[in-house]
Amino acid sequence: MISKAFIQQQGCGRLRDEEQLVSEDLTERGIPIHFYTEKRITRRQLPLDNQSLVVGDMACVLGALKQLGIPEPLVNDYPACLNYLMYRKTWISTVSELERRLLSGMYPPIFAKPATRRKRFTGCVFETEYDLSKIYGVSRQEKLLCSEVISWMSEYRVYIINSEIISIDFYDGNADIFIDVEKVQQAIECLDETGESYAGYAIDFGVLDSGETALVEMNDGFAVGAYSIDRKKYTDLILARWEELLSNYKK
Repeated sequence: MISKAFIQQQGCGRLRDEEQLVSEDLTERGIPIHFYTEKRITRRQLPLDNQSLVVGDMACVLGALKQLGIPEPLVNDYPACLNYLMYRKTWISTVSELERRLLSGMYPPIFAKPATRRKRFTGCVFETEYDLSKIYGVSRQEKLLCSEVISWMSEYRVYIINSEIISIDFYDGNADIFIDVEKVQQAIECLDETGESYAGYAIDFGVLDSGETALVEMNDGFAVGAYSIDRKKYTDLILARWEELLSNYKK
């Protein structure tokens, strides 16, 4: 049971949209809030325990999990059971291999993102060697999750708590082109059956120029971005996933 919350603030006490949503909702629920900076997480200055909720960006939340002795959840952006919804080839590579392919100038554009370490850099499309500046400073041995580049007509984020869809938020493309919700529901059931779901998570789907609804990526709920989801539902999702993670807490 969560009895207190630690919420990240930026410079000058500013809050990002996600932290603002949770802060307002927890205040209404009467849960005490303590604000912190990334530096305090890094220095392990927060009195965390199995009744603490930690809200913040990926680096801060992972730092909190480490302090609590909770294993970092494995990255699973493209669940194996949902390969049939990818509609594109995916593979594991490295920064070194990506550099070699781009310098040769003989390959089509590639979408690449970190394969194991979350948010080492933001996933993006690489078309020429000049795009390597986007990953300047990243180790050439860093593993990448790569995929073919496809054309999205629209993209939506589906928020899920305990296998139930709580919100579907449009975020890119043509909002009049809606995803096939039946396909999304089938994907949720598949994740449940294979043990790849969480108590709280978001899964992005889009519509291709072929008209097919395809998987963009899956997002763990412990530090997921908020689009137009309301603050109560977003907070419920964060709480559901965090309490699930706290079940692995060992004092």
